[in-house]
Amino acid sequence: MNELTDLLYKTLSNANFLNAKQLKDYLKDYQFSEVHCIEIINHLENANVTKIAEAAHMTRGGISKITKKLITRGAIESYQAPENKKEIYFKLTEIGRDMVRRHNEIHKMWEERDNAVVNMISENESKIIISFLNKFNQHIEAEIKKLDEK
Repeated sequence: MNELTDLLYKTLSNANFLNAKQLKDYLKDYQFSEVHCIEIINHLENANVTKIAEAAHMTRGGISKITKKLITRGAIESYQAPENKKEIYFKLTEIGRDMVRRHNEIHKMWEERDNAVVNMISENESKIIISFLNKFNQHIEAEIKKLDEK
């Protein structure tokens, strides 16, 4: 590995570790995958297992387990549309909406924490980093798409 990719992976790993640790403390007994599922349901129209699985890059079976757990915990509820009794959809309850609020709060805390470093770089450096990260993200998304097509 070259120095740039090594440092990039180390930074992402450290940030994920720190954020996961803080998220666990802040969101109590919820797992990251459960919080992620709640966020996806919050943003999707007519959220069903298939749509959630696609958005989360997880299997439908994995999402089914998570949604059952979230229903038991009272964070989401299932419903059927009058015109389609076959399909089961999910929506947030007040508990789920509270989780979204808390999740947004912690993201704001992370942004404030990390802006201490981000604000130290020049506008030109920022443009170069943004350009690189956009290219790298496009590469990663293309690799995910390849895996999804298998």
